[in-house]
Amino acid sequence: MSKTPPLSRRDVLTILGAGGLAALVGKGFVDSPLFPVQAEPEVSPPDRVGTPAWAMVISLETCTGCEQCTWACQATKNTPDHINWNVITHEYTSAGREYHLSRPCLHCENPPCTDVCPVSATYRRDDGLVVIDYDLCIGCRYCMVACPYGARSINWSDPVHGERSHIPEWGDPEVEMRPRGVVEKCTFCVERVDQAAAEGLTPGEDLEVTPACVNACPAEARFFGDLHDPDSTVVQLIQENATIRLREELGTNPRVYFILPEGGL
Repeated sequence: MSKTPPLSRRDVLTILGAGGLAALVGKGFVDSPLFPVQAEPEVSPPDRVGTPAWAMVISLETCTGCEQCTWACQATKNTPDHINWNVITHEYTSAGREYHLSRPCLHCENPPCTDVCPVSATYRRDDGLVVIDYDLCIGCRYCMVACPYGARSINWSDPVHGERSHIPEWGDPEVEMRPRGVVEKCTFCVERVDQAAAEGLTPGEDLEVTPACVNACPAEARFFGDLHDPDSTVVQLIQENATIRLREELGTNPRVYFILPEGGL
């Protein structure tokens, strides 16, 4: 998908000077609790022949909350310990049973973060990955306010000085550190996805091109694949299990599906 041309500096200053956008967007999203809303999942139709629709499935029944997915993400994505692209929270079902909710960026089909970016630094690719152009990002944080999942972080300090305690035990850096003052988030390991396309490999099946968090999960609670491939593991899991997507009522159509824990929520 081509990106729209970035706004001029005058345009950016005009928007920032207005000051009302963040408050307007925040009113609808920030005050809402992060809690899964059960909805009937729909697998995206194969509307583009040959174009994948990458998605992730996470089992709330199987996940143990060990955080190894987070550590592998921090190591391979070269983030300091205080920045988590994959956040794990401890939740409870209505029956009082504990489960672990692992939340990466959900790579929404209708991402509100892209709508509010004044410089088109964050955009959605044809394969569904929502990514950020760090050279364009001005750190205004409108996307952070707009995201209803709290999936974005900003580097306030020089990232070089941040401790990286999970390298090399949980992986070696595969991408460069982002500069100070830009927003960053989970990318579904976009560099691996692009490697797969170049080498004829399949993310979700070939480990070297599958997201690091999926490979690191010792409980096999995470899966990655193409929604446009009816034979993919993610499609089979969605069809065979009761699943939810977070805050689906907002119309974001996230591409992370959660298999419900035994007994439901």
